[in-house]
Amino acid sequence: MSETPYDAVLLLSFGGPEAPDQVMPFLERVLRGRNVPPERMREVAHHYELFGGVSPINGQNRALLAALRDELDAHGIALPLYWGNRNWHSLLLDTLREMQAKGVRRALAFVTSAYASYSGCRQYREDIRQAREALGLEAPRVDKLRLFYNHPGFVEANAARLRAALGQLPVERRARAPVAFTAHSVPVAVAATSAYEGQLRETCTLVAAAAGVPAWRLVFQSRSGPPSQPWLEPDVGDYLRALAAEGVRDVVVAPVGFISDHMEVVYDLDTEAREGARGLGLNLLRAGTPGTHPAFVAMIRELIDERLRPGTPRRFLGSHGAPADECEDDCCPASACPGRPV
Repeated sequence: MSETPYDAVLLLSFGGPEAPDQVMPFLERVLRGRNVPPERMREVAHHYELFGGVSPINGQNRALLAALRDELDAHGIALPLYWGNRNWHSLLLDTLREMQAKGVRRALAFVTSAYASYSGCRQYREDIRQAREALGLEAPRVDKLRLFYNHPGFVEANAARLRAALGQLPVERRARAPVAFTAHSVPVAVAATSAYEGQLRETCTLVAAAAGVPAWRLVFQSRSGPPSQPWLEPDVGDYLRALAAEGVRDVVVAPVGFISDHMEVVYDLDTEAREGARGLGLNLLRAGTPGTHPAFVAMIRELIDERLRPGTPRRFLGSHGAPADECEDDCCPASACPGRPV
């Protein structure tokens, strides 16, 4: 064990508005320092208005915290749980201030992103550093748990959701239904500086094998950059149009790039992509995200155990091994990385 025992666990996430009057301040915080046209911000605000100005992400994080509390208690891990967000309340700085007041010295942080990228990994570490600097020398130390894109618990949770979606199709149509795994697109230049795309493909391979899916395609969603800037493709909408042109009847979309059904799932897939599919004559079924699936919650507890109890097996699937606890100093640079309003 390290020289200072861990005395808390922090759930660190993106955050989202929980009332109509919070939508624009939230988006302004997400997009600060970026040259985003006002009309684009209003367009994204409308997505939230369709859901009463409430992002699903905070409620889902509360459910995950409750499930994790039960899981930790069942395995004798009595560490207190805290929750902080990058972009909305409870903000990370406020949470660290609360932890400091309660005497927390060193915490483990579970970040709600499975893959290496600037916005999904490095930026969270920068947020932690900046919050600690704002609090001064007595700020709690916070160590981020490792990436989990190839952890058996993450794979099984996604595979179970995919099997459930496929199970909604009649048996005679199930084997013919294409599976499209989706993830947030990023600029090609950003993807080239991280392992994001490669890790996504590894997850897709593992989930497809676990779910018994022989053929699949990785597609991307939620692009927000200018048309002149190349982003990872194909876009899910373009892929649906190609399937319809081939005479495909059913398609199953599995958002493996996300751990919960937040705005980029319930709007970009359940609303926008589903409406597009309906217009094309496609029956679109959407697999769930890991959420509070028992295998996923157990995975978080295993990641915590790895740091609390040296020698705990570090489980992984595939050929790339378990990701390291610490990232390289120069990993996933910020160049051209967009904001992600979820």
